[in-house]
Amino acid sequence: MPDRLIDALSTIAREAGELALRRSGETYGRWEKSPGNPVCEIDLQVNELLHKRLSALDPEAGWLSEETADNRDRLDKARVWVVDPIDGTRDYVRGRAGWAISVALVEHGRPVIGVLNAPARGEHWEAVLGGGARRNGIALSVSAHSELAGARIPSDKLAARNAHLTAVHRPNGIALQMAMVAADEADMAASLRWGNEWDIAAAALIVTEAGGKVTDALGNALSFNADPPRAFGVLAAAPGIHSAAVRHLQAQAAELAARSRSSGSGSSRP
Repeated sequence: MPDRLIDALSTIAREAGELALRRSGETYGRWEKSPGNPVCEIDLQVNELLHKRLSALDPEAGWLSEETADNRDRLDKARVWVVDPIDGTRDYVRGRAGWAISVALVEHGRPVIGVLNAPARGEHWEAVLGGGARRNGIALSVSAHSELAGARIPSDKLAARNAHLTAVHRPNGIALQMAMVAADEADMAASLRWGNEWDIAAAALIVTEAGGKVTDALGNALSFNADPPRAFGVLAAAPGIHSAAVRHLQAQAAELAARSRSSGSGSSRP
């Protein structure tokens, strides 16, 4: 089924991306769902388009999206669409390019198709389980970097504890940060906070199909269509440094995870 769906899914994601890009220069409503968590009218329009098109493409699949109230019926489905209509809304509303349409088809807990459409960057990413990953039709492969020192990581500013790493440009959306690992434009990407499946499902497949490794921030395997659909952070890295990156982040990640469990807060980026 994934091989038959990838072309159709890519067409739908491009349509959604074109809608978002077309409206990006217009006046539209925007607000915060919670402090620091922006959403805009276009998120909802893209969500509606994707829900309609994807539900028609695979009517038996469940639905999990950032902009749709969670329906626990998805837990009984073998397949689930996992969608972030605009990953990186903060960049979108600021007129920056670091956002993408993110869609994954998850089957029995693992992504089998993943697509990111980033029209403001002229990029379209896709992956099929066992079929590799591509950007704009070109096959991707992660870096062969084998030492943590000097590893490239998307970051606006590195903390002192990460001075041995190398900062590269960081788009707002975590999906695009992860995709940079797949494209050998970064050696690792990490988030040390509780996050949702829709943020990472498509990008996780793209990275692994390019030869990388993806876990939560503590180094644990990820499973999708979970209850609740959350994990503590994400770490996407070239295979030669993933274990070292887990060890480097472990103490900080464990502290933040414990703090957030007790207080309902706590987040960080390396």
